[in-house]
Amino acid sequence: MNARSSALDIPRIFNITESAHRIHNPFTPEKLATLGAALRLEAGTRVLDLGSGSGEMLCTWARDHGVVGTGIDLSRLFTEQAKLRAEELGVADRVEFIHGDAAGFVSGEKVGVAACLGATWIGGDVAGTIELLAQSLRPGGIILVGEPFWRQLPPTEDVARGCLAGSISDFLLLPELLASFGRLGHDVVEMVLADQDSWDRYEAAKWLTMRRWLEANPGDEFATDVRAKLSSEPERYATCTREYLGWGVFALMTR
Repeated sequence: MNARSSALDIPRIFNITESAHRIHNPFTPEKLATLGAALRLEAGTRVLDLGSGSGEMLCTWARDHGVVGTGIDLSRLFTEQAKLRAEELGVADRVEFIHGDAAGFVSGEKVGVAACLGATWIGGDVAGTIELLAQSLRPGGIILVGEPFWRQLPPTEDVARGCLAGSISDFLLLPELLASFGRLGHDVVEMVLADQDSWDRYEAAKWLTMRRWLEANPGDEFATDVRAKLSSEPERYATCTREYLGWGVFALMTR
């Protein structure tokens, strides 16, 4: 998810393609659990999640580690799914989900973990998002940023665009990305990276969702767009994203 719409919702295509996703990035439940364990979360830790999607991070960490917190997301659908997930896991008294624009949001109560996983457009870029998250953070707290990087540099700009980047310069190689956090005045204290299998689970799951949606909505005015996307996405993904684009969550602490 990387764009806002004027109707206080994400573009419709994301609400369709990711409607069956619990995690709206290239992480599996196992990787999300690994991240929670790696952060050594203590019960009662307050977490802020900007761009919280369907709430899987907050809900499972509340269940497994006893954290409390708030998630904000622009998608009405995902926010409602997050509330249902909190009830399902019995943590609705510990986590709150708000439908709204996370851009510029600062928590009224300082948090131990301030996160933005895969939605750094909310701060304009990675640096702006880190600066935004820092405003909600208590001293000694941890910032979590989920961000793409190049596994290997694309050979051409066309391949970069096939990874849904604007150009090769949009992303860095992993060592360069890690170094950039230091230049922003932060130590990298942990990281958990997606792999090709977890990318498959994020991207390939969309294809069945799109097919089922097309079968259920043959007369929808958006059906032509969804059909075109379903026809092209498997080849695009396998040719470009799967080979060249990495993604990870990076834990930062202010120097």
